[in-house]
Amino acid sequence: MTLAKWLVFQSLGDERGSLVALEHGKSVPFDIRRIYYIYHTEKGVSRGFHAHKELQQVAICISGRCTIVLDDGYNKEEVLMDSPTKGLLIDSLLWREMHDFSDDCILLVLASAHYQESDYIRNYEDFINEVKRG
Repeated sequence: MTLAKWLVFQSLGDERGSLVALEHGKSVPFDIRRIYYIYHTEKGVSRGFHAHKELQQVAICISGRCTIVLDDGYNKEEVLMDSPTKGLLIDSLLWREMHDFSDDCILLVLASAHYQESDYIRNYEDFINEVKRG
């Protein structure tokens, strides 16, 4: 079973350069309520280590590369993020960890809801219990 669900974005461009347009209903399967990006992550630093009860996200590495580990409580999968034309759809109740950021990594994240601390599961044992209840 693969946990990684990839969205492939069309790259438009000419001799001037490239452009990727992200549109609700076309390239992103949910209403985008929040956008943020992670950058200048120090060497050896890992991020994430949480899941969401309801939130869906699309992660896009628009520069550089990093590794994301997805975990559904039964299976783990490691994926390399290294393309601005591929988005990783991260559904609710998936534990995520981000590792091995390159110096030039910029990880853009599109989220289906505004920030809400109560949606986070920050303890792995709590996550496993939530998965078993589901």
